[in-house]
Amino acid sequence: MEGLISTVLVIRQGDVEKLFHGREREQIGAVREAYLLHEQGVTSLPHSIFLRFPEQPANRIIGLPSYRGGEHPAAGIKWISSFPGNIETGIARASAVMILNSLRTGRAEVLLEGSLISAARTAASAALAADVLTRDRRPEGVSLIGCGVINLEILRYLKVAVPGIRSVTVHDSSAPRALEFARQCAEILPAARITRAETLDDALAAHGLISFATSAGVPHTDLTAAEPGSVVLHVSLRDIDPETLLGAHNIVDDADHVCRENTSLHLAEQATGRRTFIDASIGQLLAHATAFTPDPEKVTVFSPFGLGILDLALAVDVHAAARRQGLGVEITDFLS
Repeated sequence: MEGLISTVLVIRQGDVEKLFHGREREQIGAVREAYLLHEQGVTSLPHSIFLRFPEQPANRIIGLPSYRGGEHPAAGIKWISSFPGNIETGIARASAVMILNSLRTGRAEVLLEGSLISAARTAASAALAADVLTRDRRPEGVSLIGCGVINLEILRYLKVAVPGIRSVTVHDSSAPRALEFARQCAEILPAARITRAETLDDALAAHGLISFATSAGVPHTDLTAAEPGSVVLHVSLRDIDPETLLGAHNIVDDADHVCRENTSLHLAEQATGRRTFIDASIGQLLAHATAFTPDPEKVTVFSPFGLGILDLALAVDVHAAARRQGLGVEITDFLS
């Protein structure tokens, strides 16, 4: 009987990659819809669980459970590791798996490779915010600080969300990594001018759109080199000095989530005892276009904690596409 058999579909990294190819616009739309559902209050998002290792302070594994209500409800969890030392050995810093559960039985139905989903939802979220926050003044260039997978994906999604970027400046603490990254950027935007900034301040000053995607564990920079009115995608959350954030416009995905785990915003909250420096959430801006009017003399910083409902939205999309195309490995006797 159907109710006594548990079938699990395993979707491998190669399958996810095939299903993602060329679908950036649809994925940005899925992220937008997830933010709107969260703004409407029809999601459930417990705080992320951080597993740390006393002997390995740079490493961590994070669990992000989530539920999305609305017209197409879904539930699941992402389990993602971050081991920065992997980069030196030639393997990716992050690896992840995702589980989707049946809302009828609670049983696991799908196991997906999650690192591509995680990178895509992060990039789609950043690109969506860039679109919303630069509508009055479209940038012609972007500075990418941190030359890794995430900023490369952000550039790929910016190409769709903020067309017209003709110049890219890259900066990284490793010059060889920055040079290789510049080559990869040229493959995404072959007509753009790609340059490497020697210093962080040079990168901050180069363009009015800036993306931080580093492995920084503590704040290390202010934004004095950035021109007034710049939009900063603070994806890695711990780069910018808390005092600097207090003088900037701050947009978040969810204040309760982002003011945790010693993020720059968390440190700013601890220093002031308040969150009034946060202007709005991205969900509010999507639902109410007039929710935020920026001061042109201030920098606007988008700091997304990375909500599990975004991973869930893309994972559900991948699962549906895999079923349609017959991809993945079906395990029919996972539970008897």
